[in-house]
Amino acid sequence: MTERGRPRSFDRTAALRRAMEVFWAKGYDGASLSELTGAMGVNSPSLYAAFGSKEALFREAVGLYTDTVGTEIWAAIPEAPTAREAIEQFLYATAEVYASPGHPRGCLMVLGAPNPSDNNMGACEILREHRSENVETLRRRLEQAVAGGELPHGLDCHAVASFYVTVQQGMSIQARDGASRETLLGIGRCAMAAWEGLTSAGAKS
Repeated sequence: MTERGRPRSFDRTAALRRAMEVFWAKGYDGASLSELTGAMGVNSPSLYAAFGSKEALFREAVGLYTDTVGTEIWAAIPEAPTAREAIEQFLYATAEVYASPGHPRGCLMVLGAPNPSDNNMGACEILREHRSENVETLRRRLEQAVAGGELPHGLDCHAVASFYVTVQQGMSIQARDGASRETLLGIGRCAMAAWEGLTSAGAKS
């Protein structure tokens, strides 16, 4: 039986994707219930019946972002033959995705809830967890390179990983401000110019 208030043609996956785009463009706080329901093609009872709450909808939208948009950016981390190539391709893929047309510019993980408040602490924690995992993903790849002899023992892998994630987060803000693909690629190249210093002199003494 169709739930009360839900359109017979309700497509949960398609509605979630449209909600993701609203959150991506406007952030958690900026995405009003009316904008979300309008984009999703449902009414408020339908939204709550399908997703439970705005915060729960946001959590699912972030998960969808990670599983779709995020895969384009992070694919090189496990696939590239060296850690250097992995980080380089990660930054260049970031530039391509953040500046590409057809969706909001920048990154939902960075721009989704930049200002913590009593009304969005749950959303902030969702994004904080994902950002922390991003650092851990790079750290594990760098530690793999250390174990394989590509990078020196004693390297502060967490610091290097944090540096490159910070660069990526800055690229998100630049993209939202209108930076071109070429500008973002240039930022990536500048960050890679620091690689030798970070992975040699950056080792712990």
